[in-house]
Amino acid sequence: MARSANSPLSFRPEQGSIPESPGVYRFSDAQGRVIYVGKAKSLRQRLNSYFADFASLHPRTQTMLTTATAVDWTVVGTEVEALQLEYSWIKEFDPRFNVKYRDDKSYPFLAVTMGDAFPRVQVLRGAKRKGTRYFGPYSHAWAIRETVDLLLRVFPVRTCSAGVFKRAGQIGRPCLLGYIDKCSAPCVGKVTEEEHRQLAEDFCDFMAGNTTRFIKRLERAMRDAAGTEEYERAARLRDDIQALQRALEKQAVVLGDSTDCDVVALVEDPLEAAVQVFYVRGGRIRGQRGWVVDKVEESTPGDLVEHFLLQMYGEATPEAVPREVLVPVLPPEAAAVAELLSEQRGARVEVRVPQRGDKKTLMGTVERNAKESLAQHKLRRASDLTTRSRALQEIADALDLDQAPLRIECYDVSHLQGDDVVASMVVFEDGLVRKSEYRRFAIRGTAGQGDVASIYEVIYRRFKRHVEERAASGELDPEPIDPETGKPRRFAYPPNLVVVDGGPAQVAAAQRALDELGVDDVSVSGLAKRLEEVWLPGDDQPVILPRSSEGLYLLQRVRDEAHRFAITYHRSKRAKSVTESVLDDIRGLGSTRKQALLKRFGSVKRLQGATVDEICEVPGIGLSTAEAIVAALKGEAT
Repeated sequence: MARSANSPLSFRPEQGSIPESPGVYRFSDAQGRVIYVGKAKSLRQRLNSYFADFASLHPRTQTMLTTATAVDWTVVGTEVEALQLEYSWIKEFDPRFNVKYRDDKSYPFLAVTMGDAFPRVQVLRGAKRKGTRYFGPYSHAWAIRETVDLLLRVFPVRTCSAGVFKRAGQIGRPCLLGYIDKCSAPCVGKVTEEEHRQLAEDFCDFMAGNTTRFIKRLERAMRDAAGTEEYERAARLRDDIQALQRALEKQAVVLGDSTDCDVVALVEDPLEAAVQVFYVRGGRIRGQRGWVVDKVEESTPGDLVEHFLLQMYGEATPEAVPREVLVPVLPPEAAAVAELLSEQRGARVEVRVPQRGDKKTLMGTVERNAKESLAQHKLRRASDLTTRSRALQEIADALDLDQAPLRIECYDVSHLQGDDVVASMVVFEDGLVRKSEYRRFAIRGTAGQGDVASIYEVIYRRFKRHVEERAASGELDPEPIDPETGKPRRFAYPPNLVVVDGGPAQVAAAQRALDELGVDDVSVSGLAKRLEEVWLPGDDQPVILPRSSEGLYLLQRVRDEAHRFAITYHRSKRAKSVTESVLDDIRGLGSTRKQALLKRFGSVKRLQGATVDEICEVPGIGLSTAEAIVAALKGEAT
């Protein structure tokens, strides 16, 4: 196996030496550390793709190949074996270029330490411990404590620490919970070790979803007590039943009673992805958990789902794997993943995409939670002062700027097949959004000529106004408030950096607009969506920021915000033009009368609800025209 520094061709395997069998491969660096693990149906076809055309590879893949100095592989017999070996190698070597999911926050679990002689119920976070049953995770620890407080009335399992338990046994007196019947007090021998373990097992069964038999058992006991006139015992059993029912009410019913499934939703952008899982047992949502991941390799949604399922269930206990896993898209090797999970569970597991009904609706709810999780993750990351400062400095270093770009303006163009062309301008100052500085443009002179011409027009218009305001004030940096009018100047401050959504052509157009206006103190760059490449004017090659760069993350946020703002404006403008076009077809209704109608009623929708007499009240609208308007709008409404 050949080794060298930085050249992938130097360790390319000999022609014909790679088998065509399915298998798992791994790339290693000069120190022998495994940096990437992958699997393939055909090792030869997959590995040859890395060395065939280096320039066409994704930049992150290029970085992996230039870091690697060796590649080896292991042939396996089936796709399931490939999945198992891939997971084992990823777990063993922790390769830096593989996808790694991490909790988006610390989730608490309800834990029962069944490995102890006297099992204990408690709230736990972090790594799971052997011999302990876990339920959840829950969004808040107080939610667990409320549930436990209700269940201890029926299942009085110990909740005290080892020290308290030992001390109570030494003095022969239980704690307060033992006196109020919320602990069976095994510490002082009120119950035997076997009796206490049975209570713990019943507690676990109830939490696992086997609720009906406990409630029915208590109801029978309550009726028997009432029949023998043991009314105090019957009342206590009634209160126990109500406690169990209140505990169940805290878990929303979403599906049929026999449904056990995990619902997985995925939301991604070019740099990161967020995953949310709802755990449904017995038709009720028993827990929720979220993960985020940096996309350190080029991955499809199906790839991300496959990696996630392997990570989540890789070391799960059989009872933690549900009968059904609902996913947004099927993984590439869906049948193999399902077989692997079935082996893990010891029974058949189905992996599928819900198409309709309650499960499809629940998937939508989980997806909304994933979107919120990704937004909160971005917000936490963006709100950190140190992170923002590092991001701005990384941008300055990468683009060779004289100083950190404290004010960044980003421009994007939106249209539908060349119609209703609009552009947006968003502003970030010190790495934070300044929505009061946002502007939007209706493209006129270059409409229909493409994004490049539109970028030129919007940059020229924006900086032409800035040049004019600077000339009128006689200052290089005029005050943002006009002293004569008392109103804010629209373009008082120039940015340190202009970012356009696009590649070399868009960057060249923006730079040409600035050159024609004589603006030489503003830097220009472009961010291309497909490969997240940063382009500078006149450069033949893009600037590739490291995948972990906070600077790249900030540029992406700026670009995405400009895109969102442009799309919002385009949709509103198009919706208005579509509704107003209905009036254009009415004979005898010119632009003046149309404007008078819209001024009077406010919108076409309100005009649709108007009567002929109300329309006739508008100056210039006669009876025949009013009747024509009503007829046209009624037809449009139907």
